[in-house]
Amino acid sequence: MALRTTPRDETGATVNGIPALLPVRPSMVGGAPVRPQAKPSDAIYDLVLAQIEPAMAVRLARPELTGRVERLVAEVANERRLLMNQQEQKAFAAAMVDDMIGLGPLENLLRDETVSDILVNGPNQIYVERRGKLILTDLEFRNDLHVLYVAQRIASSVGRRVDESSPMLDARLADGSRVNVVIPPLSLRGPSISIRKFTRTFLDFTRMIQFKSLSPELARAMEIAAHCRLNILISGGTGSGKTTLLNAMSSPIDPGERVVTIEDTAELQLQQPHVVPLETRPPNVEGRGEITQRDLVRNALRMRPDRIIVGEVRGPEAFDMLQAMNTGHNGSMSTIHANSARDALARVENMVMMANTNLPSRAIRGQIVSALDLIVQIERMRDGTRRVTELCEVVGMEEDLITLATLFTFHYAGESQDGGLTGMFVGTGTEPRFLKRLEYYGLEKEFMQTISGPATEA
Repeated sequence: MALRTTPRDETGATVNGIPALLPVRPSMVGGAPVRPQAKPSDAIYDLVLAQIEPAMAVRLARPELTGRVERLVAEVANERRLLMNQQEQKAFAAAMVDDMIGLGPLENLLRDETVSDILVNGPNQIYVERRGKLILTDLEFRNDLHVLYVAQRIASSVGRRVDESSPMLDARLADGSRVNVVIPPLSLRGPSISIRKFTRTFLDFTRMIQFKSLSPELARAMEIAAHCRLNILISGGTGSGKTTLLNAMSSPIDPGERVVTIEDTAELQLQQPHVVPLETRPPNVEGRGEITQRDLVRNALRMRPDRIIVGEVRGPEAFDMLQAMNTGHNGSMSTIHANSARDALARVENMVMMANTNLPSRAIRGQIVSALDLIVQIERMRDGTRRVTELCEVVGMEEDLITLATLFTFHYAGESQDGGLTGMFVGTGTEPRFLKRLEYYGLEKEFMQTISGPATEA
């Protein structure tokens, strides 16, 4: 459905492994039949596309290409005596240009700032997430091959491939959005594309308070913790806002500090001037050249960092991260997928075991207690709001168990008339073990005031 770069056979399949022009007639993708399309617009599509030289179209700027396609659409519609007004012709031409140099029907969603996630389940089901809620759109692809072509276009843009021999893909768009692709035979209902959009809007604590994600007192406590170089782990489920919260918590970092960030897909938006962002590299088509997060964490220790921020810890790099926190790199932060603070500690322990350290469980838990100061639990609630539900201190060990102390918690109260959840952010007033560190920065009294004050309605 886009620029023809190689010949195609009669079925519209690929030639020499390169995706060919998408057909209108029925075909097969990974054994799944493609739904035939028989609309007048399909005839216009093919006739217009036949008059476009691919090499020329690639060189044209988008406005110029759009103008030429609009003229061709008008000419073909007149020749075929098809009833299309000027507005319909412009919309059709814009959709064609999106297919040629963009991601087809997903282009408008990528430009829509209210959309945070785009989920494609085959050609006829495209969902988006707006304000924490999933919504089914009326957009469609032409057929399975159209979805597959868009997936292959994404893969080729990052030097990767997605086909039957490699049916899964993790990639990043030019704007920083994360993409996951699964195609048949693994995906039984046609190719699946999941896009987590990269937002350029920086959410600080002030805006998060406006969104009722936390209270002013809780926000101030977290600011003090980050400023005083506590080691912090942010825990939460998928799409709960962990990275957004990590960005906000990085704001109090002193501009004079050297910060090294490590991510699978670059999403962090630190505002400091001295930031060294590192990103992992997947293996090439021969299966070589992979650079993992563990490799980057180890290398970061040789880069004279003041702080190391790991976008998300998910494997053996947990061991190296704990080592960094225990060897003078205070103020380090990371996120982890977990449903509670206690689960987060268990996951860190399991990840350290993945590093083949052969350490006993008690020794691993001792490392965790020595390294971590705070765990922040965030949750996407059923009303779509992302809230910090708990702020926990890692206190120490009692026999073989790690003990936690809650400093702040969110108490659910009910539901408002508009369907939003209500509750209270409550500080417990518990004196933390890291109070000496806060005294060093002269902020121990203010911190105790924030966690001892009255409950705040959310």
